[in-house]
Amino acid sequence: MRIAIDAMGGDNAPDEIVKGGLQAARENPHIRIVFVGDENRIKKIIDEHGKGNEHYEIFHTTQVITNSDSPVASIKNKQDSSMVAGLKMIRKKEADVFVSAGNTGAFMVGALLLVGRIKGVDRPALGSVIPTRKKGMLLLDMGANMDSKPQHLHQFAIMGKVYSESILKVKQPRIGLLNVGQEETKGNTLTKEVYKILKDDPDLNFIGNVEARDVLKGDCDVLVCDGFSGNILLKSIEGFAINFFEIIKTQIKKSMTNKIGGFLLKPAFMEIKKKLDYTEYGGAPFLGINGICIKCHGSSNAKAVKNAVFQGEKFYTNKVLEKIKNHIEKGAI
Repeated sequence: MRIAIDAMGGDNAPDEIVKGGLQAARENPHIRIVFVGDENRIKKIIDEHGKGNEHYEIFHTTQVITNSDSPVASIKNKQDSSMVAGLKMIRKKEADVFVSAGNTGAFMVGALLLVGRIKGVDRPALGSVIPTRKKGMLLLDMGANMDSKPQHLHQFAIMGKVYSESILKVKQPRIGLLNVGQEETKGNTLTKEVYKILKDDPDLNFIGNVEARDVLKGDCDVLVCDGFSGNILLKSIEGFAINFFEIIKTQIKKSMTNKIGGFLLKPAFMEIKKKLDYTEYGGAPFLGINGICIKCHGSSNAKAVKNAVFQGEKFYTNKVLEKIKNHIEKGAI
């Protein structure tokens, strides 16, 4: 299978992006990586970090979409950018998966305009697997739609169910609705209407409302919400993880007793840090797009890129796209 990688997108591009792609190709010989971007810069990194046994090729482009670029304008005006070229590969079936850590807004606009939606899906959703006390949980939407209608969240739940079953290997995924209270009557107009729709869908294992403070307990496998709420929740969790360990480091350094205790507890802290590490999950799938598009965190390192490639590979081999389409044809959405 061919996986195209936006080599020029992200805070650490192209070095970490190319290294991550090489690692993925090295560990899985069935993957052929297509690095999209400046050929000279990509070759230089390959010469330094490649081992000669990776399966890859380079598709040269001359432009780069930066984080400061306007999403719509950049997709329209930077036709020879690595992101646009990669998305066009998906549309033309020249690649099976496209991975990018570049401008999120441009990625979503480009995916919609160049690849298109699955027929029957009103609004695609950006999903992210976040760690909980029990296992990974799929959160969607995490930012693709700032304003959503009840039917959109219903679609998110169904697509999330398919993804959870196929990729996370969860039988009868528990679907939760992000809300300010557990009671059915709590929330705004949107969540109240969505609650009724999800509750009445016999194909969904809907467990009800989930408060933000309970998200990390892991009581649900798929958590649906509008993109505005999802983005705030995701960034709050990321911020907590970063600051939590900084606070621990500061406290450990305050006394010799703390340092000894910290040394003894280091293995436990490392396990916790690994569990909260977004690089373990790689990227966020853009569900509802008529192609496999995986969005990496802007600050992704080589490990995150490698895992995003593997996530895309699982998406392809488990035929998630086809399964979502089948649900639509059966009238599930």
